[in-house]
Amino acid sequence: MFHLLQVLAVLVVAIAMALALAHALELPGKMRLSKDDYLAIQPIYYPGFTIGGAAEPVGLILLLLLLVFTPFGIAAFWLTLCAFLALAAMHALYWVAVHPVNNFWLQDFHLQGAGASFFLFDPLRRSAASGTPDWTELRNQWEYAHVIRAGLGLLSLVLLATAIAVTP
Repeated sequence: MFHLLQVLAVLVVAIAMALALAHALELPGKMRLSKDDYLAIQPIYYPGFTIGGAAEPVGLILLLLLLVFTPFGIAAFWLTLCAFLALAAMHALYWVAVHPVNNFWLQDFHLQGAGASFFLFDPLRRSAASGTPDWTELRNQWEYAHVIRAGLGLLSLVLLATAIAVTP
């Protein structure tokens, strides 16, 4: 059962990392787009990346379960803990830097059902900014946050794989 949990954790963390990495790899091309072109393509990520984004909280749960079943104090425990912390930082960065920008990009996009509820949700309860923010600042925040998220996801995956490799 423990090995199955390890395999599931690697798979789910890899999916979480891959989604952020896909955004990061788009950065050079997207930075060349005009405002109209950039704003026109942002809604294409819904619902695919939103559905795939479930990998982050699921990955956190799986990593917590691995921590429970990994003996405290051995190298695999500490590596798994660091993998959890990297994935948690990646997920936190989504809510702090990406989600509010997603809300701005999708403000004129008609969402329904769970997608509408998800994008209306703001755990930090931020108030709407007065006036229209500069689109290049929002673009840069969104794009560079995904580069950092991809790095955190990769770090989490490497730490998890290393933990599995050194597990007795």
